[in-house]
Amino acid sequence: MSNERVLVTGAAGIVGRLMRPRLARPDRVLRLLDVQPIEPAAPGEQVEIVTGSITDPAAMAAACHEVDALIHLGGISREGSWADILDVNIDGTHTVLEAARAAGVPRVVLASSNHAVGFRRVGEAGPDGLPADSSPRPDTYYGVSKAVVEALGSLYHSRFGMDVTCLRIGTCFERPADVRGLSTWLSPDDCARLLEAALAVAEPGYRVLWGVSANTRGIVSLRAGEAIGYHSRDDAERFAGEVSGTLPEYLGGGFCEIELGRADPL
Repeated sequence: MSNERVLVTGAAGIVGRLMRPRLARPDRVLRLLDVQPIEPAAPGEQVEIVTGSITDPAAMAAACHEVDALIHLGGISREGSWADILDVNIDGTHTVLEAARAAGVPRVVLASSNHAVGFRRVGEAGPDGLPADSSPRPDTYYGVSKAVVEALGSLYHSRFGMDVTCLRIGTCFERPADVRGLSTWLSPDDCARLLEAALAVAEPGYRVLWGVSANTRGIVSLRAGEAIGYHSRDDAERFAGEVSGTLPEYLGGGFCEIELGRADPL
């Protein structure tokens, strides 16, 4: 029986680098794609390094060849100009999905973001938290692009039968950087658990899930993730003594305060 091959776009990015060792398995080959340099394979590591852009149809067609599943992390991860966001995050995701469709890739995981619903007020979460499939309220051009990513995923599932999971990722770093992060943190280990659940779910479908750990101060519902086998083991509360400040009014935090097209949130 051949090894499972999983293509990971954006493999040189923050989340991609965190996931590389956590997704490694003896029966899995990770095909890692990015326009930026990627660390070469270590001895015994089952990886294939691909240099290419998610905006390049030929590169993506080649990258999707003989792939069993795709994890799409590639793209601009902050606010940017409309032209750049459109080219990379929106048109680029369409290029990725079209290449996957043409290659017969049956399962795709798309990195969405909390910024697709960034203008949801924290106070509207309710006792069970903000549902994973809450309708979009993007806070930036970047947030708009993630709402479009989810819509494209829905289209490719409904029209072509592709299994698509969209992850509204909160704050995926080794540790939260501020008070907001105590609510939105997704530990790297939990991120890998969520990805594994999305790769293993038995029934094909279209889903939007929160990519957040089971934080004591959590404001989103993890029920949709739990329904496919995601069970968080981490809680940002252990970092509470390291941060200060107050929880912002909106889920998107600083992204709700910047000018459209400005590169960095306040």
